[in-house]
Amino acid sequence: MIGEGKILLIGVVRVPQTKSLSTASGTARQIRQIIRTLTAGAAIQAISPVRVSYDPWKELVSAIEKEKPDLLLLEWPQGLKALGVTVETVLTHPPCDTALVRGPIPQSLSHVLVPTRGGPYAELALRVSLAISRAAAAEVTSIHLLPIGFAENDKRDAPFQGIAHILGKLPVGSRRIRTNDPAGTILQESIHSDLIVMGSTVRPKESPASLGPVAERVFRKSPVPVIAVKSKRLDESSIRKPSLTAISILVDRWFAENTFHANEFKNLENLLLLKEKQRLTISVAMPALNEQATVGRVIRTIKRDLMDRVPLVDEIVLIDSQSSDRTRQVAEVCDVPVYIHQKVLPQYGARTGKGEALWKSLYVTRGDLIVWIDTDITNINPRFVYGLLGVLLHSPQIQFVKGFYRRPLRVGEKIQAGGGGRVTELAARPLLNLFYPELSGIIQPLSGEYGGRRSLLERLTFYSGYGVEVGLLIDAFEKAGLDAIAQVDLKERIHRNQLLEPLSKMSFAIIQTVISRLEKRLGRDLLEDVNKTMKLIRYKRPRYFLEVEELAETTRPPMIELPEYLRTHRR
Repeated sequence: MIGEGKILLIGVVRVPQTKSLSTASGTARQIRQIIRTLTAGAAIQAISPVRVSYDPWKELVSAIEKEKPDLLLLEWPQGLKALGVTVETVLTHPPCDTALVRGPIPQSLSHVLVPTRGGPYAELALRVSLAISRAAAAEVTSIHLLPIGFAENDKRDAPFQGIAHILGKLPVGSRRIRTNDPAGTILQESIHSDLIVMGSTVRPKESPASLGPVAERVFRKSPVPVIAVKSKRLDESSIRKPSLTAISILVDRWFAENTFHANEFKNLENLLLLKEKQRLTISVAMPALNEQATVGRVIRTIKRDLMDRVPLVDEIVLIDSQSSDRTRQVAEVCDVPVYIHQKVLPQYGARTGKGEALWKSLYVTRGDLIVWIDTDITNINPRFVYGLLGVLLHSPQIQFVKGFYRRPLRVGEKIQAGGGGRVTELAARPLLNLFYPELSGIIQPLSGEYGGRRSLLERLTFYSGYGVEVGLLIDAFEKAGLDAIAQVDLKERIHRNQLLEPLSKMSFAIIQTVISRLEKRLGRDLLEDVNKTMKLIRYKRPRYFLEVEELAETTRPPMIELPEYLRTHRR
């Protein structure tokens, strides 16, 4: 009930059938910002995410079936146009009790008018009026419109008798008016009111539902705001859940709804309030191997802005892979814990590879939310962390978030815009499009800046080598679903680009990883007879020759399966 319960806001974006759903990502971002403004400091809760669809009315019906609200408020006529529906569509099979609102409703109300003939929606109109009056400290007056010529106890006026019995027990003023022009009478009476609340017209089942001639005229002519209500029909079987007819529509909608921008979350104080309200702790883990030139600045930037100035991050740890330079010493000077991943959980052996470091970071960190960022970023900025955290803090349904950015390619002293991410475009994304098309909207599946909720990350399988990023993405999708994954624009990332041969090895490992995940999906071996060694082409004047290197991707089990982890981390 208004004034007594909670108000849920849902954002919807309607996209014409001739356009891709992904084109609505900017509009979705704007609506998210509007919703955040409306919900800041108020008893209003947002339903996440913003829904993008060719048929947003079906999306709204689906959300209503899930949230089960008592009342749906729709603005007339702009709200209906935004949803792409007519009054007839909404009122024929309302998903719940529904109120069409022709506003704007003033913040201060002193008098609410409720015209009634005693129809089936009169009780709902009274309930809504009383709820509004309690919230606004306004008076309510009910006017009973009786046609001229009706006797005092005319049987045709029987529906009103039940309402009359209720009116006598409510703090509502009541008057009877005889008229053959109910709409004109309501409009005349509204001169002394601030709001009209009335039931919609009842129609036979075989007739299309509408506001009816009286309510329609009042809606168009009233000098004050009007609310028309209708109770939910009993034939709920007519409500159909929306179905996605193609993966492309699914991906396009996901792209628009779950693609964020770091600028949405630059208010760090707001993020801190959300963190404290949700009673969450946050860890930032930084994998490193021979990054002495950049690791210090990365740590100092995150620590200064996200720990010292605003205590958003609770811990920063460096996960080193036995660097041969001064990476660890630089980190220790920055006063953060430093771990050599080969020495963590030694009873399980020491493997090489970034994935091994990420897996063991789950063991040495304590946060409910974990963000991983690489330590070779030369243009480090706090947004690389708060952009990821903002998604997780604002959207409780999101469990795994990937960063993406423009990746300029440094060639000597020059930078080529957009030249980075070669393995992403030549191997990772083509493979995902082929075998996991639901993930084809992920812009940079191999990005090193990503994070999630420990409750999910501890249940994922970690590939020890280059395949860790794509492996985690696929595993997160299979365990939590596409709607639990999001991506955020972190603007631009400048780092040390690798030579072609390491990129070739990376591609080889990524292909293995995707095929390995397919094996689990299909329940049969695909790699049994596939070569796991790579012949690297060498040239030493005057001849070419081959050098064989084994690049078999190994895996680590979900961290939650380790008894050592359970003893130290389970609450």
